[in-house]
Amino acid sequence: MTIDVADILAAHQFGPTVGDWRPLFIAIAGGSGSGKTTIAQSVVDLVGRDSVVYLQQDAYYRDQQHLAFEDRTKINYDHPDSIENELLVEHLDALRNGQPIERPVYDFSSHTRTTQTVTIVPEPAVIVEGILVLADKDLRKLFDVRVYIDTEPDVRLIRRLQRDILERGRTVESVLRQYEKTVRPMHYQFVEPSKRYADIIIPEGINAGAIGTVSSMIKHFLDQTV
Repeated sequence: MTIDVADILAAHQFGPTVGDWRPLFIAIAGGSGSGKTTIAQSVVDLVGRDSVVYLQQDAYYRDQQHLAFEDRTKINYDHPDSIENELLVEHLDALRNGQPIERPVYDFSSHTRTTQTVTIVPEPAVIVEGILVLADKDLRKLFDVRVYIDTEPDVRLIRRLQRDILERGRTVESVLRQYEKTVRPMHYQFVEPSKRYADIIIPEGINAGAIGTVSSMIKHFLDQTV
């Protein structure tokens, strides 16, 4: 399928303009392990980090410091209620208005936020990536272009195993237990249905065509705003 980047951008009404400031907001959604992060990071590298803000919805998991560690491990982190989308919406509104934000830092090994934050300054394009970025109505309506990465379940499970063990200090048993108890059912209840809100559905996960499409979209927008 051929995707006309200009037609996609022309079909959307961009958010409020502040002076000459009119950032492009792109959502990249898909199941856990679908390739969202790899695609988003590759796009940022191609377009240039001085032109793109990259936010992961995972950073906005709710602060659980008031709970004991054992209680934190029992939370369903694949349910929309586990994410502080109201803060993410507030931060996107600030970026749209040319204001910097203090992005939370989440520690997956302790299942809560740290006391640190990262200062993010506005850029002409903003990419937000996460499994549930299209599932929340208030969040979804902020995006100019919505992308969904559609990847086979077995591929996603293998990638999740590799990521959670190597990067998040998890065991094979805990990853599989979480997958069976929450990841898989929440995917079919919330993530998969959100695909209907996507402007672009990219099959088979990570591929050069997907990266090229999103990169071209941002570059086309930047060219029009120069």
